Amino acid sequence: MTRNDGHGILRCLGLLLWLLVVARWASAEEPVPAFAPGERLTYEIRWMFIPAGAAILEVAPHSRVERQPACHFIMSVRTNSFVDVFYKVRDRIEAWTDLGVTRSLRYQKLQRQGTHRQRDVSVVFDWKRNQATYSDRGRFQAPADLMDGTLDPLAAFYFTRTMPLIPGTAVERPVTDGKKTVIGRARVVGRERIQVPAGTFDTVLVEPDLSEVKGVFEKSPGARIKLWLTDDGRHIPVRIRSQVVVGHFSGELVAAEGISEWPSQNAAH
Repeated sequence: MTRNDGHGILRCLGLLLWLLVVARWASAEEPVPAFAPGERLTYEIRWMFIPAGAAILEVAPHSRVERQPACHFIMSVRTNSFVDVFYKVRDRIEAWTDLGVTRSLRYQKLQRQGTHRQRDVSVVFDWKRNQATYSDRGRFQAPADLMDGTLDPLAAFYFTRTMPLIPGTAVERPVTDGKKTVIGRARVVGRERIQVPAGTFDTVLVEPDLSEVKGVFEKSPGARIKLWLTDDGRHIPVRIRSQVVVGHFSGELVAAEGISEWPSQNAAH
């Protein structure tokens, strides 16, 4: 082997080593997806300090809406046997968006609350006409006009998880339930370390502004909602609290399935 051959081999080895370092750096910097199909989060619901039931948030497998590939999100809520005696709740909300979670494609809400409140809501999004049509058990309402990037209430929550949540900033997006379209806004209040049944987590506290969404979210006068999301790329909701006329409801994470390993600073115990 000549001297030039040796230098050539060293240059090749040096280039290979450099490529390996760059590849490793690029892999380390690759953003963590906020969620993926198979994610299933279970929450214990309490009214004040009384156990009231359970809620589940799921990212279902991708599907299609009018031939378009779609993300599929599901939220279900049910009261326990004790609360059922007074006010039985069996709710299921489903939302479909494009794969980038940039606009809604379909929204459904099945509500069974108490003995009188029953709804089978469907909202169809027609992006050619920029309209959403709301119906409840076959009764239709006048279409609501859509803004670019409008999301339904459940999809808007998942959209928030994809955004950088920096204290002092806000996330804004058009939101509709099919009756009215408004600008939804959520303030990123600050950072907190909190403990829930699933573990101890570093979180960002997000507070949606409800002043402009009276036609979208049903709420008690003066109600406030607070969300604690993990302070990482996933922004997994670990606690939600809603202030109502009498006391407050809260939901705390008790189990998580279908997610990648927790970051070390947010490790569940």
